[in-house]
Amino acid sequence: MVLGVAAALLANLLFSVGFVIEKRALSALPPLSAGQPARLVRHLVRSPLWLVGAASLLLGFAAQLAVYRTLPLIAAQGLFVTGLVMLLLLSTAFLGEKSGGRERLGMAAIVAALVMIVASLRDSSETISALAPAPLLLALSLPSLAVGIGLFLSAERRSRRRHRLPTAGVPYGVAVGFLYGVSSLAVKGVAGLLDPGDVRGTVVSFVTSPYPYLLAFTGTTGLVLSQTALQRCRASLVVPVCTTVNFLYATVSGTVAFAEPLPDEPLRLALRLGGAVLAVCVLVALPRHEPDTTADGAPEEVLPADGPAHTVLPPAGRPLSATLPPTRPKSPHHAPERP
Repeated sequence: MVLGVAAALLANLLFSVGFVIEKRALSALPPLSAGQPARLVRHLVRSPLWLVGAASLLLGFAAQLAVYRTLPLIAAQGLFVTGLVMLLLLSTAFLGEKSGGRERLGMAAIVAALVMIVASLRDSSETISALAPAPLLLALSLPSLAVGIGLFLSAERRSRRRHRLPTAGVPYGVAVGFLYGVSSLAVKGVAGLLDPGDVRGTVVSFVTSPYPYLLAFTGTTGLVLSQTALQRCRASLVVPVCTTVNFLYATVSGTVAFAEPLPDEPLRLALRLGGAVLAVCVLVALPRHEPDTTADGAPEEVLPADGPAHTVLPPAGRPLSATLPPTRPKSPHHAPERP
């Protein structure tokens, strides 16, 4: 249990550091679009800073394998959600993304959820399932992937509408969360296949199972969608929403697919489920739109007492163009409208 909790906290730190580094790197890149994946990947792999962030994320996935081998799925996912506290602190310190009241409320709920879930693991001897039936896994995963991609495309269409408030990233986070939820089930399956004493058998089981193919699809598609979302919106909102949806999906679908029982003791059961509910409440507490915009979607203007108005710049790591409404170029001979 101690090893699993330590591995989960290490994974949280690696993921948080990786997302913050990637967000900083994305601010120096030209606007990315999920509709041009090859161009997007070319820009990413040419950025040394982004590669450092990606390496941190890969190490975080490696730490996840140890977590899934030692902790039940719902407990592991609950611990991963607590990484949101690290992310909010790092994004404030290194990206200048200020947390609002509801975000701070979410941080308090996450800390409480961490304490409850860890307490529910004390003296635990629960069964930890290794694999899920392939037909059931695919029946849960494939529609979820379609929903995630559909939500992202819908958010893209809405973002192109004129006179729309700049989104805080919740729709993008929900869409990517579905993809990473399926990825979490695949990572748990890979962890169950690992057998250091039988390398040949592990390889054969790996290539004949659906887990590597789900990982390949969610990894490549999630890369394109998540980097597009990170460049356009605050990391301190996109990642928490993504993580919370990932948690909710993985715990519900994973409990069905892997058939892991919940604790029998009433107190431990209440702590486990209570921690899960608090983690989900984080999604409800987050704002849907940026608070520093005016009704027409443009950045606010500050009027100092002794000088002209100036435009408030977005937080570090977020391109200014993402805060501006689309405009149409006017012809130099454009006649004024009649009253």
